Amino acid sequence: MSLSASGGSGPQKRTVCSLLAGRVIKKPKLEDGHQLQEATIQLLDLHQNLCSLFRELGNTDPCDIFCSQNGHKQKEAASDANHRHVSGLLLVCELRRQAAQLGVSVGAVSVKTVLERLMEITERQEENDWDSRREMLTSSQRIKLCVLLESTKELLSQGVLCPKLLWVEYRRDQKHPKLEVVYYLHLYNILTLDYIVESDENVRSWLPCQLKALCGWTPLQEEEETKKVQQKVLSTVAGVLVGAGFELRPDLAAAERKISLLCRSVLDDMLVWFLDIEEKCGEGSEKWIQTFDASLCGASVSPEALQHFFIHSLTQIFTCNPRLTVSDAVTLQNEWTIAKVSHCLTSLYCKLGVIFSVKQLLHHLQQVLETHEVNWKHILCFVSSLLVYYKAAQPSLRELLSRLLSSAFESYDLENMITAFLLARQGALEGAGVFLSYSDWFKMSFGGSTGYHASSKKSLVFLLKFLSDLVPFEPPLYLKVHILHPPYVPAKHRNLLMEYVTLAKTRLADLKESVEDMGLYEEVSDTGSSLQPQGQAAQDVEKAVSLFESTGRISATVMEASLFRKPYFLTRFLPALLKPRVLPLKPDAQMNFTEALKKADKIPAAQYSSYVESCQKRRQQNKTAEYVDTKEGPLDVLKIQLQEFAALVVGGNDGEMSAHLSRISHTLNVVFPGSPDELTRQTAVILNMDTSQLPELHIKVVNLILQNFCQCLLSASRGNPPNKQSFWGCRFVGVLLGNRQLLSSVIHRLWDLFHNQAASLSAVHILGLAAFMVHLHASMAVSPLVQLLPPMQIQAVPLADGLSAAVLCNTHTNMIFSVRLCVAAVCYGLCRGDSVSPQQQQDYIPNSLYKKLLYLIPRLCPEARINLDCVCPDGQLEDSPTILWSSITDDKNNWMKDVLHLWRHAAFQQLEQMPQYQLCFSEWLHNELRVQRNEDVLSDTQRQQYQQWACLEFYLTRPEEQGGCGGDAKKLCTHLFNGIMDQPLSDLNLEKLNCSSGLSGAGTCLPDLLSRLQELVYEMEVSNLSGKCRRRADLWDFLFEIVSQRCSSSVSITSKLSLQRTLHAWNRVLLALPGVVFFKIKTEGGRTALDCNTLIEHINQHHRKRWWQQLSPLLFSLWARLRDGESLPKQLQLLTDCRRWACSLSQGLVIQMPPAAVLICAASLHGAYRGCEEQQQSFSDVLNALKPETEAKHQQVLVSLLFLCMKDYLSALLYPQGKSFEKSKYFCSELLTVLVKSTDWLLIFRSNEQNRYHSVTLTSSDDCMQLMPWAICSLLLLQSAEFLQKALCCPGFLHNAILWYLSVLQLFLAGDTYTALPEKKVEPSQILKDTKQFVMSLISQAPPAALSSSQLRQLECQCADLDPELAAALSVHLDPHSLSPEVDFLQW
Repeated sequence: MSLSASGGSGPQKRTVCSLLAGRVIKKPKLEDGHQLQEATIQLLDLHQNLCSLFRELGNTDPCDIFCSQNGHKQKEAASDANHRHVSGLLLVCELRRQAAQLGVSVGAVSVKTVLERLMEITERQEENDWDSRREMLTSSQRIKLCVLLESTKELLSQGVLCPKLLWVEYRRDQKHPKLEVVYYLHLYNILTLDYIVESDENVRSWLPCQLKALCGWTPLQEEEETKKVQQKVLSTVAGVLVGAGFELRPDLAAAERKISLLCRSVLDDMLVWFLDIEEKCGEGSEKWIQTFDASLCGASVSPEALQHFFIHSLTQIFTCNPRLTVSDAVTLQNEWTIAKVSHCLTSLYCKLGVIFSVKQLLHHLQQVLETHEVNWKHILCFVSSLLVYYKAAQPSLRELLSRLLSSAFESYDLENMITAFLLARQGALEGAGVFLSYSDWFKMSFGGSTGYHASSKKSLVFLLKFLSDLVPFEPPLYLKVHILHPPYVPAKHRNLLMEYVTLAKTRLADLKESVEDMGLYEEVSDTGSSLQPQGQAAQDVEKAVSLFESTGRISATVMEASLFRKPYFLTRFLPALLKPRVLPLKPDAQMNFTEALKKADKIPAAQYSSYVESCQKRRQQNKTAEYVDTKEGPLDVLKIQLQEFAALVVGGNDGEMSAHLSRISHTLNVVFPGSPDELTRQTAVILNMDTSQLPELHIKVVNLILQNFCQCLLSASRGNPPNKQSFWGCRFVGVLLGNRQLLSSVIHRLWDLFHNQAASLSAVHILGLAAFMVHLHASMAVSPLVQLLPPMQIQAVPLADGLSAAVLCNTHTNMIFSVRLCVAAVCYGLCRGDSVSPQQQQDYIPNSLYKKLLYLIPRLCPEARINLDCVCPDGQLEDSPTILWSSITDDKNNWMKDVLHLWRHAAFQQLEQMPQYQLCFSEWLHNELRVQRNEDVLSDTQRQQYQQWACLEFYLTRPEEQGGCGGDAKKLCTHLFNGIMDQPLSDLNLEKLNCSSGLSGAGTCLPDLLSRLQELVYEMEVSNLSGKCRRRADLWDFLFEIVSQRCSSSVSITSKLSLQRTLHAWNRVLLALPGVVFFKIKTEGGRTALDCNTLIEHINQHHRKRWWQQLSPLLFSLWARLRDGESLPKQLQLLTDCRRWACSLSQGLVIQMPPAAVLICAASLHGAYRGCEEQQQSFSDVLNALKPETEAKHQQVLVSLLFLCMKDYLSALLYPQGKSFEKSKYFCSELLTVLVKSTDWLLIFRSNEQNRYHSVTLTSSDDCMQLMPWAICSLLLLQSAEFLQKALCCPGFLHNAILWYLSVLQLFLAGDTYTALPEKKVEPSQILKDTKQFVMSLISQAPPAALSSSQLRQLECQCADLDPELAAALSVHLDPHSLSPEVDFLQW
């Protein structure tokens, strides 16, 4: 349907609204409206699409066409209603028509149409990441949705839309409905939230998730409307849930009770979610708090339901996650004041308590305490909130405390007693302006003869017993209050009080606290962060001066202290008062107070004279301060700054420390300027383990930093455990992390200290460096990684993990240092993270150091191998981690006692339940294999007992998910095999194994673990501990299967070679086992025979090396025992003769070569010389004796020997260790010199050809043969010019040399070359480059006849794509026709 435009531009399609609007100019009469409607409907009925109709009706205001252009306002309302009526008629008509055409109900069509439009509106148009995370509609989407819902409401009024079907179909496509859409459906009364909650069976699964997502999403700052709608959605949903969940009606049906429980469940879920995130106090928690506003939530529910909901919420908060014990509450209570807990939690308490009186709230609190296990943190924070935000709370709380104490002493109820003390202390923590100080409350409750405890001896004993039980957990200031203001005790029972006082003083001594350090005007308002004695004394001086200034007299408290508390007065108060300063010209209040004390003879004359003299010096210094030499070195400046920082750690505040650290950072940046691009140039700090030499200035600065950190820790710990200290440690470390060059110097110095100077570190150093490691670990999220060189791991690791690699566990000395360092670190971490969640506590405990303790403690302490239930009848120790820290910082304690204390502590044992803190058997084996037997802390017998316990008692029975073997001996055996075979070859040199495992006890623990392996295999065979393997044959196959699996796990050439070398080197591992497990003894036809088929097949498939040197003694022994001394079979005898011949040659005795195969003779010679250290002259003599020109077999033996030596050279090239490279290079070079004139030696590098040496090449794997050209190229580059000239004269040498180069080039192009390690002597890429130059040199020197025509064409064809430069060189130097085109033409 279209109309021609007036401009004559051709037909254009026009919308419904434009068609209708076009008729306005005709000014229809009002009575013609009905006819116009019918005509319009008839017209649209023929051509209108439903979705387009919805869209058009939503994009314009059709009511204008029914109003004159100068219409009156009173007609607008009628026009709007008329518009909706017309819209409804249009939609209904079209819906009925389509329903009739489709043969379905009009309700189904209407639902489908509405949902299609709804999906079209709400579909995300993700232009950026922000849009992809939107949880609400945009403003334009919201307008379109409202128009759609208006039309939908009209359909509903005309009876053509089924709301239930609409919800069913909507939920079918939307697993998680948008809350905003649900809100508008509720708002337009199409689908109420009440109905959705009642009818949707899965509402429990999606509603909480959507609520959390909506709370966690924050609109852009300019989206003010969206923010308002967001809060309306949350409040509306919360109001419906509260109404359905907490309206109390006695006649509730079963279905209604179910809905009520469901709504409560959703609200409880949201409350738990809020409590989990409230510490962060983000916008998500703030948004949910607003739903508890009584004015918003209460608008849709009754006051009774709202009260019921708030009371229920308080109960849920009080009882949520009641994991903290009373002892935890006593220790951590000071962290739960209104100033330290999150604002979100206190805001929630205020909103929940607004509709109740204080007495009602305290009554409910008491009920919960009496009937539930509670979360003490939430309880005490609630009390603080009441006291701070409600003025009437103090008298009500005092009444509650009085009732609790009365009840406690009437029935001797400990629960009421501890509740009263905790509530009183919580009030005191908020300060004197909020509640009584703890000392005042304690004196008021127990200080007089009318106290709650004064009625009988039993009551007195009850109080003192209660106070005694609190002593291990009490913060020091409470103990001081109890000592300085003791409870009233009749004279006849004075001994009972003295027992408590003695106990309390002992505890204070353990904490290095003194009663005398308590201030004169002590107000216990923050027991967890008590001031240091100097700080407390300074406060006392300030208050005493203030009182003197206001009264003109010395306060009675000061005079009493000068008489009865002389130690404090003389050693604390007076030094704080007489601190040197620049005295003002006009005496101030402090000077007047000082003079008053002097006149009263309260200041010793010598002390006063010293004070006056120091003040005069300070005045002189102050006059010349501005002229101080500014050219002072940075080291001196840093030393002063660090000393000042140490003083601030003890007595300063956070602001002063932060400012001072900024100055320290500036000074450090002068010494370590770094480079502008250091942050973008590398992502990891390089830690070179071999060369850790630093400039002298850098060493001095780093030493100064580390010494200062240790001193700060010692000073800070004298007054407070780590969890009660400020954040000085993390801020100090943060300064170091901000300077990459400084950080590199610090970690190099720490590596040197841990790795090389561990024995020289004092106890203070160990404590300080352990805490430093903890802070490095805690800052892992913002610190760079460290890459160790040479690389011990492929990837960079966190700083703490990298440095822990320097903490060795291989000798007696290193083990003792390691365990002391790790114990200090873990104790510090446990104490530092004591007040946080278990997940956050992991930030303070490096798992690498924790695992070292799991390895070392049972090794050093046999007591730790005993089950904890046998040692501690009550199981794990539950004392506070602060006790652990105070124990290890006490010089009088034995470190072994501290180790066992930590081992049995609950917090330490709980960490082992986490996967990242578990020491699996393979890690244990890795550590054990590195222990030096001659320097081990254990004797041979003790080591045997320990290893047997670890393998058979601990890890064998330990569940697999905890790093054990789950009772399966096969898995334990597999771990032992793999662990031994995975050791670095430099540590496990077979040639030196016999020496290292001899009587001297030197070397690693490899022989011990081989013995454990033998024991395990024997036990598996005898006692059938191998699970399903209950026959010898099964055990036999199982042992071979372990190695076979290792062989089949490699993919690339180099990884296969690496694995093969490991297997070749560790044949001894299998051969160290009882021999009978490798052979089957068969009895057939009355004859007894050995079945070695599986063994031989295994060797041929995976090793291709003769095991004769190891197998022969076993075979000979079995033959002799089974055949009663019968002579050896011919082949066994021949092998023996070959070995004897080779040994004779190596000793300079020339005897006739046995009539054995060439390969056997060569292998015998190879075996005779492979294990020798210094026999170069002997080898030369052998080569002279076996001159290839004297006999063909001699030449074949030497060529075969060359191939075996080339394999050794390739191995040394891949894995250089010791003198292996030089040794194998010498043997190969000597053989090449002898064989250079013969063409036979070239044949051994052609494994794909059938020649006389094909059997020799079969002793090596295909992967090894692919890398053989690389090896020969590397070897040729090391030969003399004289040799190369001789080789060039050898027929076929040039052709083979070029082929070898092309093979190496193909290996590089395919990416199969071995990645060079830092310790390698030859770089693979350099070999390729040098080989090309070498080949080019050979081509330039070779005569034209060096290559045949066919060889030349073949090489040119191969080089055309691989190396065009080489192809050109071949063409120029060796192709005679390339210079004569005419000859080429005639020949063609």
